[in-house]
Amino acid sequence: MTNYPVHIRTTDAAGTLAEVIAAAPGGTTLADAAQKAGVHLNQPCGGQGRCGRCAVIVDDPGWRDTGGRSSAVRRRSTIRLSAEDVAAGYALACQTVVEGECWITVPPQEAIERRLVSRKAAARIEVPFDYDPRRHQTVQRYFLRLEPPDLSDQTDDWSRVCRALAQQGVQNPRAALPVLQDLGRVLRGENSADGHEPWQVTAVVALDSWDQPAGPPEVLALLPGDQTDHNLGAAIDIGTTTVTVWVVDLQSGQVIAQAADYNGQIARGEDIISRIIYTKKNGQLAELQQLVVETINRLLKTACERAGATPDEIFKLSIAGNTTMMHLLLAIPPESIRLTPYIPAVNHVPTLHAGAPGLAAHPQAVVDCLPGVASYVGADITAGVLSSHMDEAADLTLFIDVGTNGETVLGNADWLITCACSAGPAFEGAGVEHGMRATVGAIEEVWINSATYEPAYRVIGREGERPRGICGSGLLSLLAEMFISGVVDKRGNLNQTLSPGPDGRRRVREGEHGPEYVVAWAEETTHGHDIALTKVDIDNLMRAKAAIYAGFTVMAQSVGVNLSDVSRMLIGGSFGQYINVEKAIQIGLLPDLPAPPGSASPWDRFQFLGNTAIRGAYMALLRRDVRAHLTDIAGMMTYLELSADNSFYDAFTSALFLPHTDAAQFPTVQAALAERAGRD
Repeated sequence: MTNYPVHIRTTDAAGTLAEVIAAAPGGTTLADAAQKAGVHLNQPCGGQGRCGRCAVIVDDPGWRDTGGRSSAVRRRSTIRLSAEDVAAGYALACQTVVEGECWITVPPQEAIERRLVSRKAAARIEVPFDYDPRRHQTVQRYFLRLEPPDLSDQTDDWSRVCRALAQQGVQNPRAALPVLQDLGRVLRGENSADGHEPWQVTAVVALDSWDQPAGPPEVLALLPGDQTDHNLGAAIDIGTTTVTVWVVDLQSGQVIAQAADYNGQIARGEDIISRIIYTKKNGQLAELQQLVVETINRLLKTACERAGATPDEIFKLSIAGNTTMMHLLLAIPPESIRLTPYIPAVNHVPTLHAGAPGLAAHPQAVVDCLPGVASYVGADITAGVLSSHMDEAADLTLFIDVGTNGETVLGNADWLITCACSAGPAFEGAGVEHGMRATVGAIEEVWINSATYEPAYRVIGREGERPRGICGSGLLSLLAEMFISGVVDKRGNLNQTLSPGPDGRRRVREGEHGPEYVVAWAEETTHGHDIALTKVDIDNLMRAKAAIYAGFTVMAQSVGVNLSDVSRMLIGGSFGQYINVEKAIQIGLLPDLPAPPGSASPWDRFQFLGNTAIRGAYMALLRRDVRAHLTDIAGMMTYLELSADNSFYDAFTSALFLPHTDAAQFPTVQAALAERAGRD
């Protein structure tokens, strides 16, 4: 097959121009050619042509004059490109293939702004239970004083170590080959920069693990001298959007440093389905593994620096994450997760060592990937149930993680049932024309005057920060305000009869992709373009909220309970803590529950828990009995596959209205609408 030169010009935010040349066979997408040349392109939809974020400029006059026909490249799709974009020579890199020598320009890529937790901002995490490291911790340190060998004592080095450990109660340990390879040098004090005495070492030992609770113990490392005064571990939550790391002092149980950042895989897919599809390309599974491992390692380094330590001092890691994230971390092909009958390769990964996936802890550190339940209910949810204690509750409790999968658990101490619904990434700002992540410049809350229909909004950042998009909490708030104020009806249709605003401009107008509501005019924004919510965006948001609401409705019906019987509703996940309950109820995302006994406010039934996955991973890191209980929780959770439940489609269709076709399920929303009608 003929290779063609692809000239790729890049311009950074400072305007610096650079050019690289890639040799690409005919039929190669421009995205693959750019990646081969080491040029970064955002592909949040996983290269499916749905997001429009990988647009590049084809520098070929003939391309523009013929509407996309060229002897050098061929466009397969124009979705997400306007007529003006096409006229300007734009093409989607993932949907345009090389057919000859070509020149393309890559616009500056949207940077993912980090939200690392600073030492000052990090709240102190209280140890959640009684903790005795000698009784509860599986990774222990033992100081050994060994008798050096001589001609009268021909005992080998390993047997000498085993004999010393037996004197401290550690019987018949095993060790991996790297430990044995370093054994002689460490015992004899070779390469010891700290002047440690030979034959005095610290043995780091894993006494047992979840898959071998009775042992045998394993020597993870032999360290020179007495290093029993500290012992570090790490709890990790691999979220689809954000990765969080807590470094923990295993002696005291205290979290001593925290760090968080966006998951590097975002550039290859906003949601898990996009990433699974992306892995089907040659070599891309390895790329996605590398991206998430690089993210984790960067956070481990950052957190350790804050704690005055180094990552190689960490000897135990407890990891939570959804099923797809676990597969990608370990480079296990995840394709079966999205194919009927939706069976993952593994729900409960056997204990492994940090060196296997390339994590920046000590290479022999124990890695415990926490147990999941099914393809779409993973370890992040079992860890969430653990940290919320809903498995110990006497009252009926509903736990929900509002995210791309909309995982939900219903039950109490006697039984638990769980399901997941594909809500998509709309509430995380993806799939929305002006959606963005919750970073500086994002509109996070909106209010609409019901008399003038003019909006007011709050932007993340410093006072006076100009908006450049709308994040998930802002989208939820905006849709609720548009509904309650009458800008949209219960079907999500925009009211195009609204009068112009005080400046003579219409907030509701006909845009390039249909009707839209303008939240911020161009002169108010950072980029000089209007920020609007389109009818297509509204439909995406309504489908997302309908899927989540239908999911827990069908699940409740399957066990014969009503949502009104729920005593507590627990909301987990990073996004969940920013949800305005009243507005979430107004669009039909959350149920309209009655006020609990002794309270006048129905909001008292709702409790925001934040990142429950990282807290569950932290709890499992500390105590072997809690880790064993986590396995029990996963075992008692019955999984309901909604795609196999005929009633889900009916429930989903009924929820495709604001707030619902059955308005009686939302009495507080009816009251708000009646109040507005009275004012009108």
